[in-house]
Amino acid sequence: MSFSSVLIANRGEIARRIIRSCRERGLRSIAVYSEADADATFVREADDAVLIGPTAPSASYLDISRVLAAAKESGAEAVHPGYGFLSERAEFARAVTDAGLVFIGPSADVMELMGRKDRAREVAERAGVPVTPQFAPDAVPDDVYPVLVKAAAGGGGKGMHVVRRRGDLAAAVATARREAASAFGDDTLIVESYVEAGRHVEVQVFGDHHGNVVHLFDRDCSAQRRHQKVVEEAPAPFVPDAVRARILEASVALCREVGYTSAGTVEFLVKGDDAYFLEMNTRLQVEHPVTEEVTGLDLVQWQLDTAAGRPLPRTQDQIRQRGHAIEVRVYAEDPYAGFLPQSGTVEELVWSPDARVDSAFDARGEVTTAYDPMIAKVVVHGADREAARLRIVTALDQSAVFGLTTNLGFVRCLVASDAFTAGDVHTGWLDSDAADALLTAPELPSEALLVGADVIAGARVDPTGSPFTIGDGWRLSGPPARRSVPVMDADGVTHWVEATGAVPPALWHRNDSGGVSVAWHGQPWLLTPPDPMRRALGDVEGEADVTAPMPATVLVIDVAEGDTVTAGQRLGALEAMKMELALTAPHDGVVTHVGAAAGEQVKQGALLLTVEAADA
Repeated sequence: MSFSSVLIANRGEIARRIIRSCRERGLRSIAVYSEADADATFVREADDAVLIGPTAPSASYLDISRVLAAAKESGAEAVHPGYGFLSERAEFARAVTDAGLVFIGPSADVMELMGRKDRAREVAERAGVPVTPQFAPDAVPDDVYPVLVKAAAGGGGKGMHVVRRRGDLAAAVATARREAASAFGDDTLIVESYVEAGRHVEVQVFGDHHGNVVHLFDRDCSAQRRHQKVVEEAPAPFVPDAVRARILEASVALCREVGYTSAGTVEFLVKGDDAYFLEMNTRLQVEHPVTEEVTGLDLVQWQLDTAAGRPLPRTQDQIRQRGHAIEVRVYAEDPYAGFLPQSGTVEELVWSPDARVDSAFDARGEVTTAYDPMIAKVVVHGADREAARLRIVTALDQSAVFGLTTNLGFVRCLVASDAFTAGDVHTGWLDSDAADALLTAPELPSEALLVGADVIAGARVDPTGSPFTIGDGWRLSGPPARRSVPVMDADGVTHWVEATGAVPPALWHRNDSGGVSVAWHGQPWLLTPPDPMRRALGDVEGEADVTAPMPATVLVIDVAEGDTVTAGQRLGALEAMKMELALTAPHDGVVTHVGAAAGEQVKQGALLLTVEAADA
């Protein structure tokens, strides 16, 4: 089972992470990449790289035959799947081993059993692990709502919906089936009781080919939006000792039951003294760095060891926990517009020197709608939870992503909030009214204006010959005069700010437009010198127009010209980054224009439908 070269069947941040471990172990790393990733950082960092297809994941990273062809071409002896894409596909693991290669992960048979939520649930019940009540999608009793509809195959929150009343079940099932088929190629669903205000607590497990199984303690991943994790920490706080001991023991027992090998995660929903089995992820998790930080262990190295047939490096008694670790995920998404994924160019990255950062980029890079929009993970360690929390707040204050919209400022506010500090953030918290204040777009802070004014004035930015040209304050005698500087924000509002040269600490990036982006508490603000010739544009689109919020594929258009609709009624749906986005009527009225059809690719801002108001 020994090997000297590893093909990484993945991209971005996790590909870079595996390349680093291969380099430390003296193994040759081989990247595979699509046409869209030809200039990506992970491609440059690998020892070798093979082009496997066009941008579409189905024709590149999800194409088993292309990945295996790349392994043969490059002379790879082992394959690491990373997470996402093919990482939990039993047929991929089986195809790798059938080709005479080493698959760095559990066996295909175990993946087939535990990688599916329905089968894993059956194993959990046999092992005595508590589970929530389950129902057939077409036979849910009226008195059991709310229920959770979720895809039986895969994970990552895709194909998962909470349903609170019978009338919403059919639509949720139809949407979940489409999402599951798109993301995993399998539209099988599970419907089970939904535990309100529960905490997502998971156990990191590891097994080898010698019958050894250990746990590496637990993590909390309760801070989620639309079932997608945002903040993770280890160990899981606010969990009773008896519950913690029970889930650690149950996780090891579950792995022994199936003969599990390599890295895996057993997930539970915890509320008070109760813990219910959710699912098992038969792969390395995105949030594995927090476990590495508190244990001092390298989980990717452990994967390489067990895949090579070596016993686990440590016994259960030799695994210790130290302090507390917190990780935040930095996504290209707009938290103040329903967490819509964003695409574009990362112009510049600034990271805190006091944090571990696992990033998809080392500098400038492209984020496309074809793949997951995660840019990086920022991780810190502290002596206890509060020390770690204060450290992550500081680290995010010292970080910035310039060039496109991200959630960096939002997650900074989240980890600094009273709710997160007190442990009030449960799995549904970010989707509830309690999070409204955090999800309200912040106002332009005076600190950002001060920095912008100082940079603009000091650089004498004057791209258009504006009469607002700023001099340097020089006088025949005496010190330079203070200057009142006009600064225009992204909404076209001009602020007169006194440039003093004594500005608060902030991060800034010069823009090609002649302005400056200033990051304050992780949130970037675009500021420019005003142009008197610039007309006030106002809203580009009319209130009657329904436009594409991002580049996407039209899934379905539900209405036709002449149809009468009501405010909030679904008019159609888009798909972007494996997420379904509903198009809704802005008001009561009549559909007067349909400008898109199912299957069509549309650009951000494209006019899709027009709904004239009933009283127009």
